[in-house]
Amino acid sequence: MFRAHWIFAVSLMVGMTACGQRSDTIVSIALHPTKPNIVYVATDEAVYKSSDTGATWTRFAGELARTRVICLAIDPQLSATVFAGTMGDGTYKSPDGGRTWHPYNSGIQKGTISAIVNQIVFNPLGPEMVYAATTVGVFRSLDGGRHWTERMQGMTEVSFVVTLAIDPQRPNVLYAGTTGGVYRTINATESWEKSSTGMVASDAKMASMALGVNGIVVDPTNSDVVYAGTTDGLYKSTDQAEHWTKIGGSIQHAYISAIQLDPTNPSVLYMATSDRVQKSEDGGETWQPKFNGLEAASIRSLQMSPMDPRILYVGTNGGGLYRSTNAGESWIRLPLVPASSE
Repeated sequence: MFRAHWIFAVSLMVGMTACGQRSDTIVSIALHPTKPNIVYVATDEAVYKSSDTGATWTRFAGELARTRVICLAIDPQLSATVFAGTMGDGTYKSPDGGRTWHPYNSGIQKGTISAIVNQIVFNPLGPEMVYAATTVGVFRSLDGGRHWTERMQGMTEVSFVVTLAIDPQRPNVLYAGTTGGVYRTINATESWEKSSTGMVASDAKMASMALGVNGIVVDPTNSDVVYAGTTDGLYKSTDQAEHWTKIGGSIQHAYISAIQLDPTNPSVLYMATSDRVQKSEDGGETWQPKFNGLEAASIRSLQMSPMDPRILYVGTNGGGLYRSTNAGESWIRLPLVPASSE
């Protein structure tokens, strides 16, 4: 059941788009790195942008309207650059904050199999180096997404890559969350090694589908510490993913769809689970549910503001978008109220 919530949603997409209905399923959220009023979201049927902190929204048309968007990512160094990862149509790139979109999908497939792009991440060493986690592997671009090459050497047991995370202190170190645990590269994806000790048994049958890893975060103050949110609970490593320990106390077996870490206080973490948002203030050992005002239960996506870690956004399966401005203590719903079309 790895990311089954969005795979299942494909069956609903055609009907929604054909009827022109506005979807209340928030698939992905992207927050501007320096302007907190700018928010992008992808739903089951379109991509929207708000320039007034979610009060009103513009629905993107043009090229992007012809494909289903699974993930959004804003270049932290060139913030007008926005990527959209799609279901079977590679990536699209906007150089102007969403006004225009261009297909950037050369090479992002496996033979004749098109990739579903689950996540896009940027290497801090330069905006031209971009990575994509897809259902047919990891891909890298060295020219800002124009051309992609497969980067799967050493990742022999899996091809379905759900998420990627870059070590902020050692940018050549990346972690890949897959349907079969975690893999690590120390040379910018030249090669990968399995790093799932304590997470997936070495003799696991069907190792490629042993444990789905939906989210990985690296402690920016001590990047030896890595957290992995999985389809069966939370894991923590203190040695760059060499070994993992399952943590989480009362929620050891929760389905975790997303995880965020407060960079100003790395003991504070947030998790999106199948039924609520959880917060830890002790490095993941204990958790408290945070759902005051959060009427929708099934949480799909979770993002923390790059400007203020007290500001959080969550997207839900069918319940819309919510924001908290007080570190999860309360939430308000942000309906996708139309502004003007672009």
